Amino acid sequence: MKMIVLLLLGSIAVSQTAAAPDAASAPAANSAAVANSAPASAPVSSPTAEMKPAVTIPAGTRIPISLKQAISTKSAREGDPVYAETVFPFVVNERVMVPVGTYIQGKIVHVQRGGHVKGRAELLIHFTSMIYPSGYTVMLGGNIDNAPGADKTSMKDEEGTIREDSDAGRKAKEAAGGATTGAVIGAVTAGGKGAGIGAGVGGVAGLAVAMISRGADVRLEPGTSLEMEIQREVPLDLSRIKSSAVKD
Repeated sequence: MKMIVLLLLGSIAVSQTAAAPDAASAPAANSAAVANSAPASAPVSSPTAEMKPAVTIPAGTRIPISLKQAISTKSAREGDPVYAETVFPFVVNERVMVPVGTYIQGKIVHVQRGGHVKGRAELLIHFTSMIYPSGYTVMLGGNIDNAPGADKTSMKDEEGTIREDSDAGRKAKEAAGGATTGAVIGAVTAGGKGAGIGAGVGGVAGLAVAMISRGADVRLEPGTSLEMEIQREVPLDLSRIKSSAVKD
C-alpha cells in the first residue's frame, strides 16, 4: 500500500514539471500573436503632396474691365469706393485664372476739378481687391493703364491719372463769340464806330465769362471701358476658384 502511494506522488510531480515550460511559453506566444495582429503603420504623406495648387498673376498684367458706376470730378471725393467688373478672361497656360464677371474693387485716391484759368480736371483710381464668382477674394495693387472708353481724356502719367483734355480752345471761342456779338450790337446802334467799341466791350465780356467758368470735368459713365494694370504679383489658390469658371 505504501508503495502505491509513493508511485502516485511521483506521477503527480512529473506531470507538474512537464506543464511548467508550456505555461512559461504562453506569454511569449501571446505577445507574438498580438504583434502579428497589429495594424501596419499609415504611410507618411509627403509635404509636397499636401501643397495646394497655386499660380501667380505676374506684375504688369493688363486686364480689361468695365466700370459699374458713374464717376465725375465734380462730385467725387478722395476715398470714394470704385466698382468694376472683368469683361475678358485672363489665361495662364491654357487655364482661366480670372474669369469674366470677376468683381474689381478700388478707391479714388486723387481728384481735382478743372481750374478757372488753368489746370485741368484729374482723377486717379487705385484697385485694391478682386472678388471671384465663388466669393474667393484676393488683394491686389492695380491702377488704370488706359481709358479707351473715356471721351475727351488722356493719361497724364504712369501712375494712372486720367486728365481732361485742354479746353483752352473752347474758352477762346467763347471770348471770340462775345466780341462778335458786341460788334454786331455796336454796329446796329452806332454805325462803324459803334462796331469797334462793341467788339471791344463784347470781347472783354466774353473773356470774363470764359475766365469765370471752370474747365470741363472728367466724367466716366457706367460701362466705361478701362484697362487695369497689375502692379505687383498676385498669388492665386486654384482650389478656391470656382471649378465651373476654371477651364482646363
